[in-house]
Amino acid sequence: MATIALDASDRKELLARFLRYVQVDTQSDENSTASPSTAKQKALAAILRDELAALGCADAAMDEWGYVFATVPGNVPPSRPAAAKVPTIGLIAHMDTYHGTLGAGVRPQVIERYEGGDISLPGAPREAIRFADNPNLARCVGHTLITSDGTTLLGADDKAGIAEIMTVVAWLFRHPEFVHPPLRVAFTTDEEVGRGTEHFDVAAFGARYAYTLDGSDIAEIEDETFCADSALVVVEGHDVHPGYAKGKLVNAVRVAAAIVERLPREFLPETTELRQPYLHPYDLRGDVTRVEVKFLVRAFTEEELMARENALRAIAREVGEAYPGARISVEVKESYRNMAYKIAEDPQVLEVAFEAVRRMGMEPVRRAIRGGTDGARLSFMGLLTPNIWAGGQNFHSVQEWVSLEWMAKASEVSLHLLQVWTERAAT
Repeated sequence: MATIALDASDRKELLARFLRYVQVDTQSDENSTASPSTAKQKALAAILRDELAALGCADAAMDEWGYVFATVPGNVPPSRPAAAKVPTIGLIAHMDTYHGTLGAGVRPQVIERYEGGDISLPGAPREAIRFADNPNLARCVGHTLITSDGTTLLGADDKAGIAEIMTVVAWLFRHPEFVHPPLRVAFTTDEEVGRGTEHFDVAAFGARYAYTLDGSDIAEIEDETFCADSALVVVEGHDVHPGYAKGKLVNAVRVAAAIVERLPREFLPETTELRQPYLHPYDLRGDVTRVEVKFLVRAFTEEELMARENALRAIAREVGEAYPGARISVEVKESYRNMAYKIAEDPQVLEVAFEAVRRMGMEPVRRAIRGGTDGARLSFMGLLTPNIWAGGQNFHSVQEWVSLEWMAKASEVSLHLLQVWTERAAT
């Protein structure tokens, strides 16, 4: 029986993979209707497909949507009584990076044996990663840390997860004595714009349970996401020459600004934490005649989500009464729902993750994500998919960083998962 641990050469390969992947620009575009939203995501997809094939995945393929799929066949001996009961397990990560922060030209910085203190970023000294603002830096003294140069994001969200899964695949082929169930791998596009599972065929994927590697702190297992909707507020005004505008002009810009200004401070993401819902205006564009304001609406329950949406509608009505010449509409679209609703129906997918963490000598930390993953939608599509840490910190920021040691532990816990599922089938 192989000892489940990455050795020095495994960790070296893990780092090399990650550094290679982050230098491929895969930024998605929330305003695109194409799929994937940016063709450049397929550049990384092609690299991953070829690397999976080189590792030994005979069926490694990229589909027309840019998704990459592959299989590591299981090797449970047919003579074992429970061999037929061993479920196929999936590991999933997304290739795209956040659309709001530059993701091209990433120049990663590797800091070996981090000694503590602030981390300077050579391309943007004012963006230094402050020790006082990043409590997890104290937990990573002595680790190998990776950052960008401060002019772009790093891309650990979610290329850390990709590198970790690729390392699992390589380890399995290198250790044929390790008994494990069939493993299905998927790398998706457009997760950051909420379209990561738009063309995901759960039945064809063929896994009974799956896990995304897309989280943050070591030992964290996340089985809850926000319930999420998007809201579009459209303000239509009336434009005339400003020199002759008295009693005639209805300025859509001022009306939209009034809506944003009336949002209660306690509704905003910058004033909320833990399980508190929020209402987030994140994009405003237009002119005197017409303005569109995009909102993210987030809450852990559908009831709280509806309450925030109703509050936005009420604010729009109040502002409309104050500006009677303006026409205001509010359109809400569903994004995803809290995967906890589905995981609660078959909690063993979570129990196995907890056991895998404990086998590594750590106590699992159960967390709710103040965000979403592909796993939220997949869970409602019939594939229960909680989330495992990938190690990244300061997602979506030029101050993003990751610990190589935490990445290695994410690969190791994935291997322990496979072991636990194999053993469970025998009971």
